[in-house]
Amino acid sequence: MPDSTLPRSTEFSHYDALGLAELVRRGETHAAELLAWAIDNLEAVNPRLNCIAHTHYDEARAQIAAGLAPGAFHAVPFILKDLGIELAGTVTSCGSLAFKDYRPSADSELTARYKRAGLVIFAKSTTPELGLAYTTESKAFGPTRNPWDLERSAGGSSGGAAAAVAAGIVPMAHASDGGGSIRVPASCNGLFGLKPSRGRMPSGPAATERWLGLATAHAVTVSVRDSAALLDATCGTESGSRYTAPAPPTDGYLRQLDGPPRRLRIALTLASPIGSPVDPACVAAALHAAKLCESLGHQVDEAAPRLNSDEMASGFMAVIAASTAQALRDRAVERGAPVSPEELETVTSIYLEQGRKTTALALLDANSTFQRAAIAMGQFLNEFDLLLAPGLARPPAKLGTLGLSPADLATYGREVTSYSPFTALANMTGQPSMSVPLYWSSDGLPVGALFTARYGEEVTLLRLAAQLETAQPWARKRAPNFRG
Repeated sequence: MPDSTLPRSTEFSHYDALGLAELVRRGETHAAELLAWAIDNLEAVNPRLNCIAHTHYDEARAQIAAGLAPGAFHAVPFILKDLGIELAGTVTSCGSLAFKDYRPSADSELTARYKRAGLVIFAKSTTPELGLAYTTESKAFGPTRNPWDLERSAGGSSGGAAAAVAAGIVPMAHASDGGGSIRVPASCNGLFGLKPSRGRMPSGPAATERWLGLATAHAVTVSVRDSAALLDATCGTESGSRYTAPAPPTDGYLRQLDGPPRRLRIALTLASPIGSPVDPACVAAALHAAKLCESLGHQVDEAAPRLNSDEMASGFMAVIAASTAQALRDRAVERGAPVSPEELETVTSIYLEQGRKTTALALLDANSTFQRAAIAMGQFLNEFDLLLAPGLARPPAKLGTLGLSPADLATYGREVTSYSPFTALANMTGQPSMSVPLYWSSDGLPVGALFTARYGEEVTLLRLAAQLETAQPWARKRAPNFRG
């Protein structure tokens, strides 16, 4: 229990989002007080981390004044990512100078669901340009720093969200993932990060999928139960959906955490699928997770699916390049002026040129490759319930090594391809996947363990995560300079 002698604002930092909502329900605090606490946190922390792109304090106060929905997260302050989600009348700049004055006129469907859950939206977190990097560094906003080491990256592309949660501004924040962008920053910041199954979450109203289905949205959280409850509040089909993930549990994901998971068969892989080296700390993190699972009664065996990594990488790049070209073309049409090279990062410009040259045949080949990978993973997971791997191939990277405007493109290419070789698989196959914070390196850096389940089986992941959280709690393990 929180120390009753602490100042009220400090006491709030010991609760997760559901805990804060419970305080409000019991009449021990109210929305305006929680918002003031979160704003104070943001103003104190952001100058050191640079994790916030935009603040929306007046809009948040107006939301409270208009009356909040009595949802599971009633009155809890919340941060949106500055990419792929819209809050009516406010800037969504996508981490890019090209979108610096883009103001949508309507809320995204996911924003509307957040409001129906009772969340109070008061800021947007930083992201690299168009979400194209495993770090959060941009010409538009500068570098976002990792609370555990200010010279290191907070990950990407949801790095601002993860830094904000890890530093205690809020207990959870919106994030999205097209190749690892929830799970990479979760690993870098010692948080829980779940990427839901393809078709589980809304992307509209303008579209029902992004990056040809590679990308989805959810959150980075301090607790597993917050992630489960937020999934309950926001998942499901939307108008125009052409497909949807298998139905969630009838009583919801949160209720599934009440009991331990059945005995699981877990495949452990430690080798990078592209043959690049994996740092000993990252191997140790996966082995630690495996041993903890075994101690809880699960069976762990070393095994890996057989996949064509070269074809998958080629297909992934074709989709990203074409999607980048489309987004920048549409932005030029929307504002009535072409996007200039001066507005873009170096690597974004390269993606733009590649995307303009990408053929329909290349995209169809990419889709076929992803289908073959999904079939291979489906067959592999007939024998196992989960695939366990290192979250990253290296601990959080030094700032300046993965940014989209590198000094040397050849060095950048080597660094970026070898940094996160494990995460994009689940985006290509559509499977749910999570990063769990169970290990810290000898120099105090968080290193996540990556678990991937069968398509549609978020329950398996969440039940295991809750069991791991109970066995080895991480919520109070905070960065030394950002303790509540």
